Amino acid sequence: MLPPKPPSRPGRVSLWRYLRLFRADILSAQPARLYRAWMAEFRTPFFRSYLCNQPDLVDLVLKGRPDDFPKSNRVREGLTPLLGNSVFVTNGETWKRQRRIIDPAFEGGRLRHVFPAMRDAGQGAVQRLGQRAEGTAQDIESEASHAAADVIFRTLFSIPIENEVAARVFSEFREHQRTQPVVNLAALIPLPGWMPRFHRRRARRTAWVIRDLIRQLTIERMARIEAGTAPDDLATKIMTTVDPQTGERFDTEEMVDQVAIFFLAGHETSASALAWALYLLALYPEWQSRVAAEAQAGFGDTAPEFSHMSKLPLTRDVFRETLRLYPPVPMMVRQARCPEDFRDRSISPGAQIVLSPWHLHRHERIWDNPDGFDPARYGTEEGRKCLREAFIPFSAGQRVCPGAGFAMIEGPLLLAMLVRKYRFETVAERPAMPVAHLTVRGKDGIWLKIAPREGV
Repeated sequence: MLPPKPPSRPGRVSLWRYLRLFRADILSAQPARLYRAWMAEFRTPFFRSYLCNQPDLVDLVLKGRPDDFPKSNRVREGLTPLLGNSVFVTNGETWKRQRRIIDPAFEGGRLRHVFPAMRDAGQGAVQRLGQRAEGTAQDIESEASHAAADVIFRTLFSIPIENEVAARVFSEFREHQRTQPVVNLAALIPLPGWMPRFHRRRARRTAWVIRDLIRQLTIERMARIEAGTAPDDLATKIMTTVDPQTGERFDTEEMVDQVAIFFLAGHETSASALAWALYLLALYPEWQSRVAAEAQAGFGDTAPEFSHMSKLPLTRDVFRETLRLYPPVPMMVRQARCPEDFRDRSISPGAQIVLSPWHLHRHERIWDNPDGFDPARYGTEEGRKCLREAFIPFSAGQRVCPGAGFAMIEGPLLLAMLVRKYRFETVAERPAMPVAHLTVRGKDGIWLKIAPREGV
């Protein structure tokens, strides 16, 4: 049995049909040939885009000449109400300045420092799941979202998800997800800059509420920093870091922008990956048993410590295989700044360059058994080669996600803690099917039966 994969669209469709399919789900709007093609061209009356799967082209865009392929402005059209001018959507010197301030907070040594907060969030998730572990069907996506949001608030602001403000942000964000489509008209048609952008009223309202709540947390933290009573967490580190080139720090609104993307990227993507990892382990119970045994041997009945993470290599490979099969961000869009020649095709300035982790990670010319779940592949030389050349769940190069190391500790930790305590089974009448909106989620949720693990 292979893990679920969305059906590809039939051959050629009209532009209108494609836009409707794309708006409903990015993945099933694409043709099956993209799983074998090194490059594909898409033409519309408004723009041309080129999807690149060839590893050296992907490397060129992300690593070789990233400044010549900035993020497409169309990416930000649907996200602006929430993200403002955050590091996720900026380019050029603005983006470089933002990364100079943000990156020190996610350096290797800081991961050990924030680990206790991650562990506390994991313990909270274990306790909450205990109230639902009755062997009945549950939508695990909701609990994964809860756990990931708890990690963000504990590591960023040293407050648990039960905090009143944190709970309101989490609630409003879930509403925002339901009201904000991944694309709007301006993302598909190149409108002039002076033309107003239209967003759904509920999306604007939830974005405003979320940003106002984050603003409250930011102002309170600034006051504690000035008073010398601020905890040494990620928010304090970012807000006190000075750009070495300009001597400036983030002001309040800049910090609101960055916290918004930390919550969107750190919460939404982590929740997606954790939910799919649990589903895959339910689908393959022999792997679930191995993860549970590794967790029991690694930290047993004690609270996990940072040093225990080195004892969870199999769990890490399971999480890595989950990111391969279900990369939370399935596509990334760049824009060519100057004329290019890709595979004997002339690329004009302004063309969209699409890099698709979803298709690259399942590419039939690169991966052995591309649609299969096989964490053991990373123990082979071929698997490690593919990992180096065709695995980009966090992007790559200078725009690699600053929280990539953070995620690769958080994911295996939460997975090990939950599987050590509980047994997860699939629900035959509610199979999961991936769709992509903001991230790759279950079309109708990800339903699992949860029961206490015997002997724990």
